[in-house]
Amino acid sequence: MARKSLTGLDLLLAAVDRALHTLAAVPTARRASPADAEDAATLAEDERRHVAGLMRVNHAGEVAAQALYQGQAFTARSPRVRETMRQAADEEGDHLAWCDQRLRELDSRPSLLNPIWYAGSFAIGALAGTMGDRVSLGFLAETERQVEGHLDDHLRRLPRDDARSRRVLEQMRHDEIRHADTAEAAGAAELSAPIKLLMKLTSRVMTRTAYWL
Repeated sequence: MARKSLTGLDLLLAAVDRALHTLAAVPTARRASPADAEDAATLAEDERRHVAGLMRVNHAGEVAAQALYQGQAFTARSPRVRETMRQAADEEGDHLAWCDQRLRELDSRPSLLNPIWYAGSFAIGALAGTMGDRVSLGFLAETERQVEGHLDDHLRRLPRDDARSRRVLEQMRHDEIRHADTAEAAGAAELSAPIKLLMKLTSRVMTRTAYWL
């Protein structure tokens, strides 16, 4: 009931607070990292740099996911869809913390361009929300389906012995599939082929850049 009484200013302040926590604070997870169940492998230096690049991409993706879902929640027309977006953002927050932890273990850092990924994704999410709840849910479902494919690719590219990163990505993949299923069950609209292609191209720019920067 309390969420239904939120004003536009309340939503804006909440969005700003979430942005600051995502970009400036050390993320914390509600769930323990799946990596904790595995021992650390000894990686060659080129393997360490490669895994760090992959995890930096995943971290940037989670920053973008936080922004996308916060933008969608900001312009959602119904409290039910707004709550769906917030729940997805909360679980993506776990993913963000797990990726951050793994980057630290690899003696590496997040993408220097995270503020750009956040701002762009928030704008896209807010725009999607203005198109109606079914379209907004469609963006959530399509985003998660594309992330699923992206995680499959990273799982193939991980060094065989890096069980810690693998466990993180496998759990993330499981969660993304569930988010997409939830959105589709809630009435997500099927997005047009040009919109799906634009989303893929945008994601490709981010992933190729974040690997290095």
